[in-house]
Amino acid sequence: MAFSISMSIRSQPLDYGYELNEFDPFFNFRATEYIIENGFSEYFQWHDNKSWYPEGRNVSATSQIMLHSTAAITYQLFGGNSSLYDYTIMFPAIIGSLTVIVIFALVRLLGGNLAGMIASLLFAVSLPIILRGTAGWFKSEPLGIFYGILGLYLFLSAIKSKNQKITILKIVFASIVMAFGMASWGGNQFFIIPVGLFILALPFVNKDHKFLLWGVPLFVGLFLLISSLFERPGPNFVFGLGGISLMIPTVFLIICIIIQKVSSEKNKIRNGLFFLFSIFILASFFLALSSQFDLSNEKLDENFIPLPSFRYLNALNPFLTNSDPLVDSVGEHAPVSTNLSFLLHSIWMIFAGLGIWLLFSKKISQNENYVKNDMKLFVLIIGISGAYVSSAFIRLEIFASITLIILSSIGLSLLTKEIFKISFSNKKNYLIKILYSIIIISFFTTPLVYPEQGNWINVVDEPPIIFTGASMYPPTNDWLETMEWIKVNTPENAKIAAWWDYGYWITALSERTTFVDNATLSTNEIQKMATVLMSPPEESWKMLKEMNADYVLVFVAAQDIGNNSENEPLYVVGGGGDESKVFWISKVGGFPAEKYLELDVKTPKPNFYENTLLGKLIPFSPVVYYQPSTEKNSPVYKNGFIEISVKNIKYNSDNDPLKLVYASPSFMNDNDGELLFVVLYEVNKNYNLSYNPLN
Repeated sequence: MAFSISMSIRSQPLDYGYELNEFDPFFNFRATEYIIENGFSEYFQWHDNKSWYPEGRNVSATSQIMLHSTAAITYQLFGGNSSLYDYTIMFPAIIGSLTVIVIFALVRLLGGNLAGMIASLLFAVSLPIILRGTAGWFKSEPLGIFYGILGLYLFLSAIKSKNQKITILKIVFASIVMAFGMASWGGNQFFIIPVGLFILALPFVNKDHKFLLWGVPLFVGLFLLISSLFERPGPNFVFGLGGISLMIPTVFLIICIIIQKVSSEKNKIRNGLFFLFSIFILASFFLALSSQFDLSNEKLDENFIPLPSFRYLNALNPFLTNSDPLVDSVGEHAPVSTNLSFLLHSIWMIFAGLGIWLLFSKKISQNENYVKNDMKLFVLIIGISGAYVSSAFIRLEIFASITLIILSSIGLSLLTKEIFKISFSNKKNYLIKILYSIIIISFFTTPLVYPEQGNWINVVDEPPIIFTGASMYPPTNDWLETMEWIKVNTPENAKIAAWWDYGYWITALSERTTFVDNATLSTNEIQKMATVLMSPPEESWKMLKEMNADYVLVFVAAQDIGNNSENEPLYVVGGGGDESKVFWISKVGGFPAEKYLELDVKTPKPNFYENTLLGKLIPFSPVVYYQPSTEKNSPVYKNGFIEISVKNIKYNSDNDPLKLVYASPSFMNDNDGELLFVVLYEVNKNYNLSYNPLN
């Protein structure tokens, strides 16, 4: 049932069209296709010259290798007659649904069969996980979570196993799977936190010290060895903060067991805790000396160990502040608000707290040995660490969801067992059980259906972004038709300049070369593109010519609001296209946004339309400003007024620095309502800077 529910919810975007969703999946499809067509040996030598022109991109060193490898291998095994493109669309939904089985196994290990079954159902409907795992979401998270949870299950299962041969196999496979997870999704580094903390606690809660002395070092050693073989995460992770966060606990475990062995029965716990405290002090001192983080420019001064990027450091220390506008401009890096946390997790937050209380309730511990002490501690550790790291970014709410699923399912299973221990000897007890079942089912189904337009099921009932351009307007085929037009009507060696959001679409769908894309490999190159868009047109033309750019692509969203008295169509420009990104493009390029935007930080000033390339490329010009509540017009902007524009193609001549060569169907055939369209301009390499049509 959990698998079926999971597949049904995750497949909703297919109602709008069978396409990949978001941006990164298009690159991941292209990389997987490269493996299918050329083999693994060529893939690991692939330097992609169609992206990040002219330097290109070393794909295997900058990608999630296991995502591409797993998809390529499973496609060859199970793809049947489907195309690779269709297979990669379904891949995340299938992997996400298979993960309900893995989460069942993990939570069953921790809290029993009932807890495991509840966990599988909760995982199937978890909003943060669904949001990053629908059909078409061919990105790192679904496969990374699958490998990560499977690796945790195998590791914990090995600790609980009494059969040494099976234990060795589980440890070996746990190491391999965890390493695969690291090579699938960088976010899996956060699974390392609870594992490292758990290893620190094992000498105090697990009496089988003989097993711990060889089992844990074998797991950590194999995991780090296999991780080092991948270019990403690679040696930087092994010898950096991630690897050390496992090495130090492992060394501590060995020394602590030796200390406890030579200590008296009375003092061995005290001596072990004193040694643990000393390790924390020394580790903190070492990290303080090893690297210094410069918050002003986000550069790491690496003296002893390499530290991870700012995103990972920010998750470890949510109080770090970021001043990089490129990082700030990405929605998934936004901080988490209290309201958002309640939307994402709802009643689970309460049942997770109940789970912690019941786990450590003396009455339950004494009457029924539901959860072993070491597993109790792991549940508590993963619960705290998951809530902690997820406080930094919206994207990391996935980890909060996983930990809340574990805690909620165990808590609910313990509570249910206590309730159903009541004898059926009288009608009162029977009614209590029925009432309890109704209340619990109501609690957990409410966020699935309420509120009507914002519940956990229909919130992912949205079209793939390729249909909307990540705008707020209904889907169209403009992007797909534009990519096809470029593929058919431009030279194969054409180089297209565009804001970095669209790079993956251009290279994957139109098979043309781009300068920047969603990998954000070079902040400098993205800043350069922002400078091109926000500079005066003639300066921008010089930069485009130096870059050897052939075309410039712009995406625009607007709304047709009817005609004026002269029967001329009027528009409100805005809704998620490049016209709505002026603030962030300015910030990234180092331009003062107030120079181009009015006080509402969204309405462009005349200076934007007149003196920037992007303003010239947007085919609209303002004619009046309108106040809806008072129905007044103004020739200049006033606070609370809305810009009303008319169509105006500014570059449409061979005498201009750029010339419009294509506009997608919505721009040419619009009716009253929303417009989403793409325009493509050819760079006039023969433009005469000294030419002035007014002379």
